[in-house]
Amino acid sequence: MNDDVKRLRTPQRPPFDAELAEALTQVRDEMPVTVTSSGIGAIRERAARTTASVEELAAEYGVAVRIVTATRHGGPNLRLLVARPPTPTSGALYWIHGGGGVLGDFRFGIDPALTWAAEFGVTVVSVDYRLAPEHRDPVAIEDCYAGLCWLASNARTLQVDPTGIIVGGHSAGAGLAAGTALLARDRGGPRAHGQLLLCPMLDDREQTVSSRLLAGEGVWDRTANRTAWAARLGARRGGPTVSAYSAPARAGDLGGLPPAFLDVGSVDTFRDETVEYASRIWSDGGEAELHVWPGAYHCFEIVAPAATLSTAAVRCRAGWLRRRLEAS
Repeated sequence: MNDDVKRLRTPQRPPFDAELAEALTQVRDEMPVTVTSSGIGAIRERAARTTASVEELAAEYGVAVRIVTATRHGGPNLRLLVARPPTPTSGALYWIHGGGGVLGDFRFGIDPALTWAAEFGVTVVSVDYRLAPEHRDPVAIEDCYAGLCWLASNARTLQVDPTGIIVGGHSAGAGLAAGTALLARDRGGPRAHGQLLLCPMLDDREQTVSSRLLAGEGVWDRTANRTAWAARLGARRGGPTVSAYSAPARAGDLGGLPPAFLDVGSVDTFRDETVEYASRIWSDGGEAELHVWPGAYHCFEIVAPAATLSTAAVRCRAGWLRRRLEAS
């Protein structure tokens, strides 16, 4: 088969894991597959109805939760959620929530981080960055960087070691975490002790096979991805002027970054950009641990938490985090 035919051939989707496929049918009406600009409002309303309150989170995970504010340039004060376990260690997890950059707040999807707070005694700080399309790039990444600076500056007050901060997130939050690490490196800001990048949203250009693979199936298909990037970047999406801090796959140099953990499903829109990002960290002399979960779609561990692949993924994430915290 010649190269031209290979390029024209329609890529085939890998099969879903059987357990995950069954779980997906049960939540099909609750999990967004395709998101359009006109549908962002409805998805936000649904997320707001299902996201636990601060009081509920504190009670469920046995942590003390408070809201603090930090000054940010060019906007209102930045809100951060601080969760302290009963017996805190000196480690901290700076958490950036997912939602495509268009929905959620500092409580959205924070459950894994609070589980680790209870398990490892790590203090969790979650940032309430501003959302698109009301606030376009670079607002979100600047908010995330400002939150990291606040945490580093207030580490001693929080009884946290400023050299033991892990930057992490899920989906769009993981992409913003990667961008925050890049921004901190290039500005000489706080250096994180690690990057926990769970199914990260890294590339606006839609050039990979997996970015075009899913149409109306799985979770977070190509239309949803286009919608979110367009909301964040406007007409610049896919063009030459997008910053690598907002779309870290564009970075020319991934050297000098904190050690990273990356994972993604083999049937995730973000599969190829995640694998490529890890490969480029290695090629630039960095440290990365990569897992590609066979037959897994975006958010599989949320849709089917009891599935074999989900429990394996959660165990791997926790193991890496524990090792990084112990190494600080």
